[in-house]
Amino acid sequence: MVRGGGFNGAIMTSVNGREYSRKARPVVGVCIDGSDQAYLTAAAEGMPNLQAICQRGHHGLVHTVIPSFTNPNNIAIVTGTTPDVNGIPGNFYYDAEADEEVMMNDPKYLLAPTILEAFSLSGRSVAAVTTKDKLRRFLARGLRGICFSVERACETTVGEHGIEGVRDLIGREHPGIYDPEASVYCLEAGVRLLQHYPIDLMYLSTTDYVQHKYAPGSPEANRFYARLDFFLGQLDAQDVILGVTADHGMNAKVKPDGTPRVEFIETRLKAEGVADARVILPITDPYVVHHGALGSYATVYASADHVTCAEEILKAVPGVEMVLTREEAVSRFSLPGERIGELVVLSDRNTVLGRTPEWHDLSAVESGLRSHGGLHESVVPMVLNRPLKPEYAKRLTSGRARNFDLFDFLCNGTKD
Repeated sequence: MVRGGGFNGAIMTSVNGREYSRKARPVVGVCIDGSDQAYLTAAAEGMPNLQAICQRGHHGLVHTVIPSFTNPNNIAIVTGTTPDVNGIPGNFYYDAEADEEVMMNDPKYLLAPTILEAFSLSGRSVAAVTTKDKLRRFLARGLRGICFSVERACETTVGEHGIEGVRDLIGREHPGIYDPEASVYCLEAGVRLLQHYPIDLMYLSTTDYVQHKYAPGSPEANRFYARLDFFLGQLDAQDVILGVTADHGMNAKVKPDGTPRVEFIETRLKAEGVADARVILPITDPYVVHHGALGSYATVYASADHVTCAEEILKAVPGVEMVLTREEAVSRFSLPGERIGELVVLSDRNTVLGRTPEWHDLSAVESGLRSHGGLHESVVPMVLNRPLKPEYAKRLTSGRARNFDLFDFLCNGTKD
């Protein structure tokens, strides 16, 4: 819905109970996947553009949604809402009625409109670029504008993606999804779109292959962030209102010998008498090379007479930090109750949760694993290239702001 008046007399767009001011300059939101503050701090020397942005604008730490996974947080950012409203608490859930484990990669699972959709329907020019195509499908729902993924940049058509000839626009072939340059290409695409199209609102979302593989301060990570910084600088130079945040952080999940620290909770539950236990790992998606479908968040389905027993068993598992009933998880983390199990399990900073040893292929992570999903990956940076109004500056430094406040800060909180 678009209406006159409201915020400083500007035209407002209302989405999911929030109102967003339509700015005279292009608004650009960037999600750097898997990027906690440690990466930015360690790479600071090679990120002069980001340092300049921080000095000129604002920089703070914000909280993600739980689970601290990619899709729930990207969807939260582009809807401005929590998973109980937008419907996306992960990549998988168990449909008990159909007795089927369902991958939520179809936009039909999205229960709320996106800010991108609403702005495009109000007549604004909107563009979104993702690195993986799984996220692109969600962002494209209802969007009348440009929306494509790096993964399938060579396949774009005007009818489906609002654009063709992406290779010619950017001047090079798109990298593979497990190439660090795939995320760089995403930001570069944003730069080129701004140079060639009259964009009013843009969202760019990278992938976390580098963060899964390399720790903050490693030469590989620092080189990657220097590459991102170059294009962040080019975005900033185009007189845009720019905001950068992340969907989640990242931590090493290993034993002292460097091998993955995994607790196979479905195996444990069944061994201790909960025969009908079914564990769903919502991190699971088609791209498991870098994480082996192992994260620090899981949901457990069990019959009503086994739930209390399962809860007690799981609370005694080493590395398990929190076990919540469905009702507790819905209340604490604003999750959609119909898409989580009877129990929600979170592990500690150094542990991941698995189903059974046979269910996972750990060959790609046997020499080390970095992953996310729990509370210890739920604080990320937010950087804005413009000064904030006092009430927004206070929010950013108070610890109360969320990553899904990004477009609120960009549209309503900046001074110009």
